[in-house]
Amino acid sequence: MSLVLQRIEQTREALVNALAERNWEAIGQLDLDCRSCMEDVLSEALLDEAALRDNLEGLLGVYRQLLEAATGERQAIFDEMSQIHQAQNAAKVYHLFG
Repeated sequence: MSLVLQRIEQTREALVNALAERNWEAIGQLDLDCRSCMEDVLSEALLDEAALRDNLEGLLGVYRQLLEAATGERQAIFDEMSQIHQAQNAAKVYHLFG
């Protein structure tokens, strides 16, 4: 296996681990590493296309999971902020009539 394909696989595994831990800082850094891997793929002439396809499909699956997790986290934050806002409004009404 070429060095580029190994890097893609290692980055994918690291992303899976970071996602499991919800380590968004590590995910951000690994995303940058992944972009660097893609640049290397484009510059390397002789790659096993089947292995590359498998690695990239695996990476795509991880990015789908990341997108779902990020969307879920964003919705949870939105819901929490809405509850805080409602509580603040209720407190204002209470103070108005209290």
